[in-house]
Amino acid sequence: MVSDDADRAALRDFGQIVKASRLRAGLTQEQLAAQTNYSVEAIASVEQGRRHPSRKFVALVDEALDAFGVIHIAFKQLNRRRGLASWFRRWAELEERAVALNTYECRLVPGLLQPESYARAIIQNTPPPVTPEKAEALVAARWDRQKLLHREPLIAFHFIIEQSVLERQIGGSEVTGEVIDRLLECAQSPNVDIQIMPTVQPLHSGTDGPFQLLETDEHEWLAYTEGPKMGQVIDAPQDLSVLHQQYAKLRYQALNPEDSVGLLERLRGTL
Repeated sequence: MVSDDADRAALRDFGQIVKASRLRAGLTQEQLAAQTNYSVEAIASVEQGRRHPSRKFVALVDEALDAFGVIHIAFKQLNRRRGLASWFRRWAELEERAVALNTYECRLVPGLLQPESYARAIIQNTPPPVTPEKAEALVAARWDRQKLLHREPLIAFHFIIEQSVLERQIGGSEVTGEVIDRLLECAQSPNVDIQIMPTVQPLHSGTDGPFQLLETDEHEWLAYTEGPKMGQVIDAPQDLSVLHQQYAKLRYQALNPEDSVGLLERLRGTL
């Protein structure tokens, strides 16, 4: 795995290429911002290695600076490393810029929907063991991330969750009850749709595992997949097309939001 320092260094290197191209073109940050319709702060953040550039940013800046494709090439090199280090922190940064986020999950309740008790159970049962202080810090960080559910302008959230995730009862029946209560509460929000995939579903398009699809504030779509101690941000158009098709099928195969609420209420009654 690439270290955090190497990841930050790659971003700084990309930023230096943008800055050098801008200076070669004889433009100030203010002038480049005016030509690309980005803010001066956005230009400075990329040049200083504090912000991941989008495809739109790269295309507009490369054209404005007449960089002969150099910035495009540097962007491709940067993206080869993009999913290798600090994988979740990077996706969390993208979530901050999201206008829509679709999530399919077959392992556990998505972090944005987890009550504290469930998050604590997940952390305490996942090796290696951590100290109580570290566990509480991780729980607090996960809880703080859930502010995205209410951020304005509202993000359009859609979740597809396997019924088996709830039937597993991680943390016990009491914790599972809190999970279901949390899901029912979130399902009432105008910007949150939750669909449950029934345990018995002969037609199922999610056998490749969990994934997420995100639309940024620049209307660029990205995807994210995750495994043990690794994650990957996906931006290749052909791969995104396949995942969009897959998610569309999953939405059709899962219970609709109204029926999903009914199933959650029935599951709650059995605890």
